Amino acid sequence: MSATPNDLLQVPLNDLHLALGARMVPFAGYSMPVQYPEGLMAEHKHTRTAAGLFDVSHMGQLRLVGPDAAAAFETLVPVDVIDLGVGKQRYGLLLNDEGGIIDDLMFVNRDHANGGDLFVIVNGACKLGDIAHIQAKIGHRCQVIPMPERALLALQGPLAVTALSRLAPGVEQLVFMTGGSFTVDTGEQKIDVYLTRSGYTGEDGFEVSVDASQAMTLARALLAQPEVKPIGLGARNSLRLEAGLPLYGNDIDTTTTPIEAGLQWAIQKVRRAGGARAGGFPGADKIRAQLAGEAGSVTRKRVGLKALARIPVREHVELQNLAGEPIGEVTSGLLGPTIDQPIAMGYVPPSLTTLGSQVNAMVRGKPVTMEVVAMPFVPTHYFRG
Repeated sequence: MSATPNDLLQVPLNDLHLALGARMVPFAGYSMPVQYPEGLMAEHKHTRTAAGLFDVSHMGQLRLVGPDAAAAFETLVPVDVIDLGVGKQRYGLLLNDEGGIIDDLMFVNRDHANGGDLFVIVNGACKLGDIAHIQAKIGHRCQVIPMPERALLALQGPLAVTALSRLAPGVEQLVFMTGGSFTVDTGEQKIDVYLTRSGYTGEDGFEVSVDASQAMTLARALLAQPEVKPIGLGARNSLRLEAGLPLYGNDIDTTTTPIEAGLQWAIQKVRRAGGARAGGFPGADKIRAQLAGEAGSVTRKRVGLKALARIPVREHVELQNLAGEPIGEVTSGLLGPTIDQPIAMGYVPPSLTTLGSQVNAMVRGKPVTMEVVAMPFVPTHYFRG
């Protein structure tokens, strides 16, 4: 990858984004498309009703290879890696010694039987640190193989399967959070890819790992399908927020634990107190106490918020209780395009996490009343078979 004059890295599809009229912005050290000429609102709604193609090649891809890979990786995350079946995908959390989230990630068991092969996708802004952390902690137990030669595309929306199955028959048989190797026939050439039926929009769809040298051909073939339009990072953000999905660096970071972030669902029973492989991950004692509800162990929790007035509430806006005392802040917020209401995520004390609780967001010094609501804000449509 070459650097642009302002030292931003370029994704393999950079020239395609420019040709499509994308507005490019700095993101995670890369020049990335935030939106195309139709605009964020149209792109968001197209993904909800048809299929959108996202370039997420800034993300980090790596493999953990060797017979000890699963057991080694399990020492870094509070999730069940060892029992994950071949072709199955799982959401995971890299933790520090205080139980804070270093990064959230996705991983697939590509093959335990023949020596172990975990395919891991991490966030773009964190990837160098993540890879160094994993290498330092478990590099003596398995091979840690970064894959900078790979691009990553996400095809999302209810018609994603219609478009992709035309080019790669068989993908329609995958269910949510499973993956496999496929050949995409673009007409121009046959491209070998590894893909999973997953994504970060709340819609059905796929994430496709492809050799960077073939990314342009693959992207053009997908965009040639009548259901598919290019979608930028702006709509990716609004889609994931409506789906109630946290964004690393905004809603979760090294100061938040999985329990504070409302991600306790990602910790399987086998890793909890009483489980066959309880603990054994960084911050386990603190997280065990929080899961058990020990007094004072949790001082704040991530909640969904909906404004009662039609006033957008952005991240970093202070939250106050109805008595005017500061209690937290908004971590993500915008006008939800699908529901046409201001929605947000933020952290509040446990006493205010009950659905229906009200808080004030201080927008330009004026209180905007927000109500604690269930997430996702928009129903998800993951394909489970």
